[in-house]
Amino acid sequence: MDKLTVVVAGVLIAGIGAVGWQMFAAGPQGAGHSMAPPDTTALAEGAPIVEVRLPDELSGNAELGKSIFEAKCATCHGQNAAGQNGVAPPLVHQIYEPGHHSDMAFVMAAQNGVRAHHWRFGNMPPVDGVTQGDVKMVTAYVRELQRANGIE
Repeated sequence: MDKLTVVVAGVLIAGIGAVGWQMFAAGPQGAGHSMAPPDTTALAEGAPIVEVRLPDELSGNAELGKSIFEAKCATCHGQNAAGQNGVAPPLVHQIYEPGHHSDMAFVMAAQNGVRAHHWRFGNMPPVDGVTQGDVKMVTAYVRELQRANGIE
């Protein structure tokens, strides 16, 4: 065997090992930790995608964020960030948990827009008329909604 064959075989074995590790070593994901969007085929156009439990009370920042959300975001993302079928995804969903989409991801999405990558609603355009501070308050609101719905 020549050196090239040994190197190619080693890379192939390492690749198979990495795939196996990802599939089996991490174990099954817990309930609600799927990054797959839910099946929305049975929902009417514009219907909320998820049911959102509201927290008993909101912090001051989240109250401000709720007002901004209702003015700038709810048209697409629905009341209480529950999403709207055929329009935009729910932000109260495991896909947007802090470990997967940081608070800065919300800021960047609002400022720059974002290409569709989890959902099939098309690209999100930038949001006109919001500051980085506004988006941080909206994010505080969304994070409190997420926590009230078991998304940490």
